[in-house]
Amino acid sequence: MEHRTFGASDNQFPILGFGAQRIVDEHQCTEEEAIRIVNRAIDEGITYFDTAPSYSDGQSEERLGKALRHRRNDVWIATKTHDRTRDGSWRLLEASLNRLQTDRVDEWRLHNLVTMDDLEQCFAKGGAMEAMLEAKEQGIIKAISVSGHTNPKVQLEAIERFPFDSALVALSAADHFIYSFAHEFLPRAVEKGVAVIGMKAMALGKLAPWYEQALRYSFSLPVATTIIGMETMEQLEKNLAIAKQFRPMSDTEQLDFLKEIIHLATPDVLRWKASEWMSGEWYRRD
Repeated sequence: MEHRTFGASDNQFPILGFGAQRIVDEHQCTEEEAIRIVNRAIDEGITYFDTAPSYSDGQSEERLGKALRHRRNDVWIATKTHDRTRDGSWRLLEASLNRLQTDRVDEWRLHNLVTMDDLEQCFAKGGAMEAMLEAKEQGIIKAISVSGHTNPKVQLEAIERFPFDSALVALSAADHFIYSFAHEFLPRAVEKGVAVIGMKAMALGKLAPWYEQALRYSFSLPVATTIIGMETMEQLEKNLAIAKQFRPMSDTEQLDFLKEIIHLATPDVLRWKASEWMSGEWYRRD
């Protein structure tokens, strides 16, 4: 697989990253199968793993920890805090380390900042940023990150306020048409040396009929890696095959693809951007 530099750092990762949100009972993935999938991914060269304490009440982290118990030094682990306070974030990190069976996390993210108010809470006195800076100073984390699905202006403001090492943002082809992180956020992030990790590549499955094109679109962007949620070995093998034979989309190919899927730019499909969801609990769970 093609490898890319991780922002301003010397780290490099393959274009296909592993989204561990789905290796859980909720997605009909058993613990035994989860461990098999993760180990197969590492054997095939995947080194970037993303999880969060909110994914199935910690089961994602727990299973990732069991799978990586003897391979910790082979991978990069990113997890998150959905708490906006210093103390709450520290509690989450301590629990994450326990479930992941490790003494360190390579990358720690502010999870899904939807509004400017979310951002303000994190940067306020006693906010989550204090925990992040303390954890980095203590050597518990390496990289400080931010994530978001909804409004690229929030993440733009975040990287202007602080030199985040990375940002995890929605970069599916369906996201291309409205509140586009590809248009509004990605160029500035690249300019500032922020590593960008793509997510939502399959638009919650809505791009499944265009599977290879959907992945090629996301891989063709100037991202460090793109995480794909995988709950079966079949999905992993399919994604590996596409990543291994990846060639960037030409402008003509991209335009033709976008014409085919523009009808998907609706609130029902892009739920993570729809105004009726912006203050709802759906965002807090994702």
